[in-house]
Amino acid sequence: PIIYKCPLELSHFFNFLNNVRRKNDESERESKEYLAYQLIHHLSLCEREVDTMRYAQLVIGPAGSGKSTYCSSLNQHCETIRRTMHIVNLDPAAEVFNYPVAMDIRELVSVDVVMEELKCGPNAALIRCMEYLEDSLYNWLDEELENFTDDDYLVFDCPGQIEIFTHVPVLKNFVEHLKKNDFSVCAVYLLDSQFVTDVTKFISGCMVSLSAMIQLELPHVNILSKMDLLQDKSNIEEYLDAEPRTMLAGLDQRMAPQFAKLNKAFIELVEQYSMVRFTPLDLRKERSIQYVLSEIDKCIQFGEDAEVKIRELDEDMDQLEL
Repeated sequence: PIIYKCPLELSHFFNFLNNVRRKNDESERESKEYLAYQLIHHLSLCEREVDTMRYAQLVIGPAGSGKSTYCSSLNQHCETIRRTMHIVNLDPAAEVFNYPVAMDIRELVSVDVVMEELKCGPNAALIRCMEYLEDSLYNWLDEELENFTDDDYLVFDCPGQIEIFTHVPVLKNFVEHLKKNDFSVCAVYLLDSQFVTDVTKFISGCMVSLSAMIQLELPHVNILSKMDLLQDKSNIEEYLDAEPRTMLAGLDQRMAPQFAKLNKAFIELVEQYSMVRFTPLDLRKERSIQYVLSEIDKCIQFGEDAEVKIRELDEDMDQLEL
């Protein structure tokens, strides 16, 4: 879709053309043809701007929740349906990939190197790596993003340490930089489906998800991963769109009486942010992957912007008919 930047107020010009169109004498028909020629000539001299948007998923979640497996399955699904998608590794400690890596943070910094130089443990090294990434947004990241064209779709596979997306502003600043580069970004939070076997585990998972949502300030999609490994699916529905009163009753039943007020505060917090909604993901089923992808696409309005521009351009061209 192309938008023309024109100093001429075209709405008045269209109205004038319509008035000329209603006249029938030869001289005014010639004027009409001359004006049409001027309009075409004017548009050909206008600066043409392609108004595009790029899209991104920020895949986050606790370690072992299946983020890399999700990225790999998503890549295979997009290859099947012939949709272009690029997977980016943001984990400086990653070693093995089951998907083609379009961009790799390890080319900038790695945990092993930082551990050796700073004589620190893996968690501290990971924090230092992510801080170094934050310091390199305007050089390394911008240079890497130049390799992708407009309308490209990137999936960022993030580290699993929860402090990266709940306690420190590294990913928040990373996201803000992507937005400045015309990216529409959605946070995809993966929670292991084993958490739905116990209401206390489920609430703790919700708290981490809520913390990430508040920290990142992004459209947020919660996914229950590893559904294919869940043995008992009989009570899964009550967790997908959980009723706060039901969860509170479950907590009160599992916890000691002195925690009643704390349980109520947790449930009210979750209810206030309306985020206790999870989408199940079974990687064995293409329909499940397609459904999750469509939910994310709706969040970032993938494809909708182009359709609106095409429709508006068609309406403008209809007005040009003489």
